[in-house]
Amino acid sequence: MSKATLAIIAAASAATGAAATAALYSLKTERKVSQAASSTSVSATSTTSVPTPVSVGTAKEVLRPVNPAGLFQYGFPGPVNDLATRASLVSSFDRRLRNPSWVAEHITPESLLMKNADRRHSYFAEDEAVPEKFRAKLNDYYRSGYDRGHQVPAADAKWNQEAMDDTFYLTNMCPQVGDGFNRDYWAHVEDFCRRLTNTYPSVRIVTGPLYLPRRDPVDGKWRVTYEVIGNPGNVAVPTHFYKVIFAEDGKTGGNVSLGAFVLPNAEISNDIPLTDFEVPVEAVERASGLDFAPKLPLQRRKKLCAEINCGILIRDYADRQKNLQGAPVRKGLPSPPP
Repeated sequence: MSKATLAIIAAASAATGAAATAALYSLKTERKVSQAASSTSVSATSTTSVPTPVSVGTAKEVLRPVNPAGLFQYGFPGPVNDLATRASLVSSFDRRLRNPSWVAEHITPESLLMKNADRRHSYFAEDEAVPEKFRAKLNDYYRSGYDRGHQVPAADAKWNQEAMDDTFYLTNMCPQVGDGFNRDYWAHVEDFCRRLTNTYPSVRIVTGPLYLPRRDPVDGKWRVTYEVIGNPGNVAVPTHFYKVIFAEDGKTGGNVSLGAFVLPNAEISNDIPLTDFEVPVEAVERASGLDFAPKLPLQRRKKLCAEINCGILIRDYADRQKNLQGAPVRKGLPSPPP
């Protein structure tokens, strides 16, 4: 059995159904034919226009007694993805689940060296660019048992205080298990992404939630189930999270090393190698409904974990908290050689 077959979606040792989910996804590596369907997105600072209905051609024109598109005179029902472009990130928000669908960031060796921000001056905030009735609320997380888990970490935006503040909007958050995940293994993965800038001059990362099915042990049927936090329930708790990484060689038209990882939203032992969570980019696309690199030619693509060692460095969470408060060690970057 191939490594990809064993790796797809997540590790069985995490005991959250990820390995069972792997059976749902094909491991074909050829690129999909681009779909003809179009999607509608809306900027957080702009209004949406009504899409033009597409007429389906028929052999013979028929006088139609109805006009379904007449509904649009009252407004377009959606779905609408609130697109926010901020200094440190770009995000697309899912109004139904009250979580981002994806959040994109860009880090470089230079950006990580800058120390112009302190997270002690940043505060979690509701995103008022999202209509109130669709918004994730601070109270939703109160006593929920879950962390407000950054998708783009604050530590990646130390180059400017406003940029760091941008990472604290709830449109950059999802409910995450705290001990053993958000404060541990997930933080090590974020650190891994930062350390990529030791090899690559430009690294782009897309992060987001997944809601994957599990097979019921009783009736054998596949179901998607997830908790919802808030009172009443408002914000979905993802079953998994993904990161898709674009490590660029810095040359115009140069190579891009792609890597994708899917981790269960659960406590994960630090003994589990990161490569156990490596999956084909196509698997994340199928699970998320997103298309990550349709304009990147195959000849420019490289496989990230074939070029570098995809491994995490274990650092104690208490030590990392000290670093956030001004300790001299740079988070996520190895110490210089003696």
